[in-house]
Amino acid sequence: MNTISNRYFESRFCPDAKRAAVWQVICDYLQPFIAPESCVLDLGAGYCSFINHVRARERHALDLFPGLGEYAHADVQTHVGSCDNLTLFSAHYFDVVLASNLLEHLTREAVANTLSEVRRVLKPSGRLIVIQPNFRYCFREYFDDYTHLLVFTDVTLVDLLSASGFHVERVEPRFLPTSMKSRLPKWPWMVRLYLKSPLRPFAGQMLVICHPSNPGR
Repeated sequence: MNTISNRYFESRFCPDAKRAAVWQVICDYLQPFIAPESCVLDLGAGYCSFINHVRARERHALDLFPGLGEYAHADVQTHVGSCDNLTLFSAHYFDVVLASNLLEHLTREAVANTLSEVRRVLKPSGRLIVIQPNFRYCFREYFDDYTHLLVFTDVTLVDLLSASGFHVERVEPRFLPTSMKSRLPKWPWMVRLYLKSPLRPFAGQMLVICHPSNPGR
């Protein structure tokens, strides 16, 4: 990882104790799509906020961040590497792959390779869960993050996933605020109420859940 990437973790994406509490609630929300006996991979895991809290039989975290292992729970297997090259995993190994705030940081080629690799490592019955800034609702601040390269909306992301061999089963265009720096309170009970609300003020991120397309499903 280069110096710029390291500084990104120090400035734009620094550790925040509140993040873990928020992700616990998010994981509770997503858990119905993740069976307890699942094998789960968190792509671009960062500080392992998702993978540390999801309930699964086997948990893996992958990121370019060299400090990944310092933040993972003891039973989480960590891998330092790129999301567009998952050759360390065999085909059809995972039940669930999560990509949270990842695709917008990649080039078009890397996105295509990442989705191809995800489709390879997912079981035919597996799921890809994507949490992603929705440009439709956060265009004013979208490029405040200098590492954002690509733009996605709830329409373009669904089109991309469909063209990449996935069948989309759930779309929530307004899922969460864009970042932990938002005005949304960080208390777990408030986040739980927020996710139950049909309104979700300040929501700039979307949720898309899909599975590999195959005729026999």
